[in-house]
Amino acid sequence: MTLSDISRRWLPIGFIALLSVASPSPAAAQTTDDPAALQERLEALQQQLQALRAAAPKSATSDLEAALAALEQRVDDLSAQIKIVARQAELDKEAAAERAKTAPQPAAGRGGFSLQSADGNFRLRVRGYMQTDSRFFLSDADQRGVDTFVLRRVRPIFEATMYSLFDVRMMPDFGNGTTVLQDAYIDARFSPRFKIRAGKFKPPIGFERLQSATDITFVERALPTALVPNRDLGVMVHGDVIDGNVAYAAGVFNGVADGGSADLDIQDGKEAAGRIFAQPWRTRRDSIWQGLGFGVAASYGNQRGVSAASSGLPTFKTAGQTTFFGFRGDDPVLGPVLADGAHTRWSLQGHYYFGSHGVFLEQVRSSQQVKRGPTSATLDDSSWQVATTWVVTGETPSYRGVTPRSPFDLKAGTLGAVELTARYGQLQIDRATFPYFANAATSTRGAEAWTVGCNWILNSGVKVMANYEQTRFDAAGSAQRRREHDLLTRMQFSF
Repeated sequence: MTLSDISRRWLPIGFIALLSVASPSPAAAQTTDDPAALQERLEALQQQLQALRAAAPKSATSDLEAALAALEQRVDDLSAQIKIVARQAELDKEAAAERAKTAPQPAAGRGGFSLQSADGNFRLRVRGYMQTDSRFFLSDADQRGVDTFVLRRVRPIFEATMYSLFDVRMMPDFGNGTTVLQDAYIDARFSPRFKIRAGKFKPPIGFERLQSATDITFVERALPTALVPNRDLGVMVHGDVIDGNVAYAAGVFNGVADGGSADLDIQDGKEAAGRIFAQPWRTRRDSIWQGLGFGVAASYGNQRGVSAASSGLPTFKTAGQTTFFGFRGDDPVLGPVLADGAHTRWSLQGHYYFGSHGVFLEQVRSSQQVKRGPTSATLDDSSWQVATTWVVTGETPSYRGVTPRSPFDLKAGTLGAVELTARYGQLQIDRATFPYFANAATSTRGAEAWTVGCNWILNSGVKVMANYEQTRFDAAGSAQRRREHDLLTRMQFSF
């Protein structure tokens, strides 16, 4: 046999054997996840097989034919395996897409931490805030106040959305060394124009009371807030109409004393409350009246106290949280003063924000029937305030506070926002209250307070506040209470 015969007979067989060893087996193909790469290799093998068939002598031996047939079988097996791998890849993609439709979507940002379903119908949000305050009483010869640091508010907030229509909010408070459930309600949002709220929340009366504690301009709210309810249980309809320029709210509540909050009613009488607030130019960015808002709120109910501990009547405090008025509850013969009938409130309220300036106005009047022993009376208390603000760094203030144009950053050289504030307010107690319903020796007939302050808003979550407030009291009798000078500070963290 000549060398030429050997090369024609055995060289193709050797090349085929080498090619079959180099080609992936079906088992090896199963470990490859890229169908495109396998398809590319298959096409290369097919081209090489065609080249071998073309190069094979016409009088091919049985060994060569067997080798070519084995290689063709390997190519067919690889082609089938590629189809299986490609189909499995399609199934994996479909399964991943299906999982993505139902997998929860976690998120974290300045608005808190949330976990939301892929379709947005269900959501759990966790946020909160903490306020660390200090109170120092200057020229406190009467020792009525205690200089102290205090955790004023420590409030985690849990919010949930169900079926995209129903919102739930729960907010406990661990501040001041106590545990109180401040908010616990459900909102049914049928449309922006019509929503129903039920549970414990702020009745729609007090203008400054309705502001979040994280947005108020001063460390403590002003005197008019003492004449409106804090929180109450009830049901309310509310919404925004006329392209969102008018907000309304109306509801029925258990009824609480001025400035009060309760989880249970002490008698059968209930209280109705409502509010309308308009911002006609709210969406007109080119109008100087864009920041103008004004409204009216009122409530009417029937309240009756049952004991000195549950009298249905308020006490009034200064910004330093010292009491300057309270009803009698110390007479063993006539007993305490109790709420005994109709209780009405009305409030005028408004704000105007323009450029870096703002003005805030509120007036409240509260009328309550009371009794002590056999004697009854209707007592009218009133209060008002005017507050101004100027954001030195140029941001525009609003009812929801100030958002820095650039957050505080030492490396970037940005300061955040700086706000200067001033406020004046009065609270007048009905003259008929003294001396029968209140002791003129321990309670005053009213108070007037002026406040100046500075707020440093480092970013959307951190704010530092400092206030100086002076309160002058109107004596109900011969005893004159000294003026109170308060230095109040706050470090606020919210998320």
